[in-house]
Amino acid sequence: MQVDVLNIQGAKTGRTVELPEEIFGTEPNNHVVYLAVKQYLAAQRQGTHKVKTRAEVQGASRKLHKQKGTGGARKGNLRNPLYKGGGTVFGPKPHSYDIKLNRKVKDLAKISALSYKAKENAIVVVEDVNMDTPKTKQFAGILKSLNVNNKKTLFVLPEYNDNVYLSIRNIAGAKGTLLSDVNTYDIVNASVLVLTESVAKIFSEEEKAEA
Repeated sequence: MQVDVLNIQGAKTGRTVELPEEIFGTEPNNHVVYLAVKQYLAAQRQGTHKVKTRAEVQGASRKLHKQKGTGGARKGNLRNPLYKGGGTVFGPKPHSYDIKLNRKVKDLAKISALSYKAKENAIVVVEDVNMDTPKTKQFAGILKSLNVNNKKTLFVLPEYNDNVYLSIRNIAGAKGTLLSDVNTYDIVNASVLVLTESVAKIFSEEEKAEA
């Protein structure tokens, strides 16, 4: 899959990169994408919810009245779940929501998500961006030149660049991430995927190395 490399003004540089079909041209597997997104969202949950049982709420433990002879129902103590202020029955307890997925499943989900973006023509390759100082306005201008400023954009970098990260973090709808940190949820959640030229070449080199 040949993709034109654009400069930061949005014009073609005359260079192209080859995005391997084995990653960007496979038949997407919807179920594994669902599982990977479910795992990501589940991991965001703290799981610290907690209610008190009848053993933990405050209140006397004495029996309210004798068992028989009152004409009323039998009663235990005030901590009975039926009473106001009593304990809760079968309430939530702290636990983890983590879901285990095999590495092969996660890799297939990521490949499927990338293939979806390729099918939708939602992948843009831009020359490497170098900034001497953080400039949010300048970076917003780059996104506008690439015609992605009004879209939810995932900007993928080969390595951490403090100036680029500081420039992109205050732009609504745009998110910067490292290639090593890209996950299925971020890909699916974005409307367009912007890869730097170095990132695109890494995909090609890794595929050649595996061949």
